[in-house]
This record gives sequence, C-alpha cells and structure tokens, in this order.
Amino acid sequence: MSDEPDLESDREPSMNISGGVEGGGIAADFDPATADTRAEEVVDRLGELYWQKTYGGQDAFTCLVRTILSQNTSDKASQPAHDALIERYNAEDVDLAGSLANAEQSELAETISGAGLYNQKSETLIDTAEWVLAEFGSAAAFDAYVKDEEPSDVRETLLSVRGVGPKTADCVLLFAGGRGGVFPVDTHVHRIYRRLGIAPADADHEEVRAILERDVPAAKCGFAHTATIQFGREYCTARNPACLEDPDACPMGDLCDQVGVYPETNEVVDPAEAPEADD
Repeated sequence: MSDEPDLESDREPSMNISGGVEGGGIAADFDPATADTRAEEVVDRLGELYWQKTYGGQDAFTCLVRTILSQNTSDKASQPAHDALIERYNAEDVDLAGSLANAEQSELAETISGAGLYNQKSETLIDTAEWVLAEFGSAAAFDAYVKDEEPSDVRETLLSVRGVGPKTADCVLLFAGGRGGVFPVDTHVHRIYRRLGIAPADADHEEVRAILERDVPAAKCGFAHTATIQFGREYCTARNPACLEDPDACPMGDLCDQVGVYPETNEVVDPAEAPEADD
C-alpha cells in the first residue's frame, strides 16, 4: 500500500457517521506485519481492503445530532435527514444548538422523518440542544469541551444525557474529539468480533468495546470502527455471511472462528446462541 493513501479514491462511503472522505481526519498507514494481537491483525487486514485514516475534527454538536439521527436506522436513511436538518436549522451565524432548542417539535419531526423514529428523535434533539445551552452556553463551547477535556469525563457527561448511549458518546469522542483508543460498538462491530472469536460469544456491547480498546492500538480504533461496519455490510452480514457458501469468499476466513455460522447446514445464528457459547 502507498505510504500516502489517496483519500479521494478510497472506498470510504460518504453516507456514514464518519462523514466520509470530507468528514475530517488524517490519512494513516497501518502495517500488517506489526500486528501484536489477532484483533489488530483483523484491523490491518481491513486496511488492505479499505481506506486508512485517523479521525477527528468534526463539530461536536453537529456530530452528536448526526449520531442521534443514525440510531436504529441505516446511514442511507439518516444522512438525508441530517442534510435536511442542517439546511433548515443551521443558518449562517446561527448557533445550531440554539436553533434546535427553539424548534417546533412537529416541524423538526417532519424535517427528519426519513430517519425513522422521528417523533422520538425530534424530542431527543430538542432536549439535547437545551442541555447544551444550559450546561455550556453554545454549541461552540460544547465543541471545545469535547475536544479539550479528559475523554473519560466527556464520556460520562454525555452518557448522563437522555437519548445518548455508549455508541453515541463514543462517536462524538471519536469523530469530533479525535480521541485515540475510542472504538464505538454498533450492531456490526458487536456481531463481527464475537463471530470472529475475538470477543466471547455472549459478550455485551460494553464488553466487546473493552476488549477491542485493549487489543487494538489507539490510533487504529477509529478506522477499525468504520471499516468493520463496511466489512459487515459487504461480507459479514447478519444472515448471509460470505463464508456461508464459499469459505474462500471472506478475506478474514483464516482469522475467523465462525462462531454461530454453520456452512454444512446453511445455518446462521447470533454467536450468543451458538452451541459452543453454552459449553
């Protein structure tokens, strides 16, 4: 791989929580020969398939809004909703938190209706905007807090907000704060690293996160999060992983324990439901 990855021609999707090629971050170069753990080897293998970059630089409140919109829906659905919200509420020289705090809930819900659960999400967005104003005074001050304060303190603060869970908090730390060692765990990440056998089959999201943040170097965690999601969409899907019909179709085949995947019977179950998990 080139020493200077070309972010303009890589395969990073534009419709994802990272913001795609234009979403901030710095090109990086990961060397598979230096992997110290199986998790890192998987990540380096992902780097041979996809882009390589570290993250950071997004506006923290905008990132928080984008991540809330992405909850329980696809990037393909949530990205247009985010774009519509920004167009309506993020006028020039207007603080987005102030604009959303004063938004009419029914109008906001209509604006983001493509994202799913729009009534619930519109309420969450208004509540979150009001919280930002009450605690920090503006979106700009919130951005400074996320980027400057101790990551563990920022995470604890974010988790205290209604509607903000671990993945949302970690995405803000990663994509806005650029904090190394933060590995957000969504459904793809949770499934894949248990299926690989890197995390226990019955591990919950927080247990998977702890294992990955321990075994993947800090600088690679952000890339690993987004690339794992892409790998989950292209190869290691929930119901029909590539290895089910062709053991050579998956680029992780030699690193995977196939927990819950049974090519001989064409059966796929959640790793926690695999017989091995009960032994």
